[in-house]
Amino acid sequence: MRTALTDLVGCRYPIVQTGMGYVAGARLAAATSGAGGLGVIAASTMSVAEMTTAIREVKERTGAPFGVNIRSDAGDAAERVEIMIREGVRVASFALAPRRELIDRLKEAGVVTIPSVGARRHAEKVAAWGVDAVIVQGGEGGGHTGPVPTTLLLPQVVDSVDIPVIAAGGFFDGRGLVAAMAYGAAGIAMGTRFLLTKDSPVPDQVKRLYLEATDTIVTRKVDGVPHRVLATPFVTSLERTRLLRALVNAARFRRLSGLGWGQLVGEGRRMRAGRDLSWAQVLQAANTPMMLRAAMVEGRTDLGVMAAGQVVGVLDDLPSCEELVERIMAEAGQVLGRLTPP
Repeated sequence: MRTALTDLVGCRYPIVQTGMGYVAGARLAAATSGAGGLGVIAASTMSVAEMTTAIREVKERTGAPFGVNIRSDAGDAAERVEIMIREGVRVASFALAPRRELIDRLKEAGVVTIPSVGARRHAEKVAAWGVDAVIVQGGEGGGHTGPVPTTLLLPQVVDSVDIPVIAAGGFFDGRGLVAAMAYGAAGIAMGTRFLLTKDSPVPDQVKRLYLEATDTIVTRKVDGVPHRVLATPFVTSLERTRLLRALVNAARFRRLSGLGWGQLVGEGRRMRAGRDLSWAQVLQAANTPMMLRAAMVEGRTDLGVMAAGQVVGVLDDLPSCEELVERIMAEAGQVLGRLTPP
């Protein structure tokens, strides 16, 4: 299936695996790209050395194009961009808002830039900067999300920009791919669906919890901005967060990450910029990776948060990435066949 997305990045199918912290490492990204989609390494929760290693591992596993997702407000963002350029990464995406100077540097080097947006005005802004495409995530999506559902946000953005638009939030099968294309999208991006695959590194007991889940919640208590996660007792406890709890979590994250207190506070200040956050929220935001790691790496669902799109309620299997991508494309072909009979 050829679309503006496949032409832009060189993948066989218009399916993107999103950058999920502690989930989208080299293994998942390589499996997705090898299956014909576009795999994305979630480097925001990696050190520079870990990111470099992950990039090289994907290149060893597959010759297909892939992307890397970084945080543009990180203190080492410029260094990471240079590594991506040096290593020949095809696509750059961003956790939260991008920075124009990073976009300019990537485009200068020929890297395809695809930021994620949750509002039409944000799409218009980055399109004016010259980005190559945008991922539009509606309120159904997991992680950081806005209030507008995909079915309303997607057509707004498609009508307002002249670059390829990739739809995210609520997609999991071939019917969704065809529906997104009917709205004018050039492809779909999926997070939770790829998390629940055999190629995902998430512990089996955590995957089982996802498969059993029927409900999600949008909370600001994770890092100060809307975050859709599985509704668990731990998330409920975050709603009662106090400064002491945030300090304890921050100290734990500092020990694991190797950051000094000054660096940790610096990360918090960057996150706080432009937001109306208390210092407890800032500390909580700075150590959000710790809460993600607890669940996604250590399997401690009682101490971690699990980002999840609303689509989690309709997922009941764990295919490989290859099986998933092929199934979606076969379903899309069947749907198109029914809509356009000979």
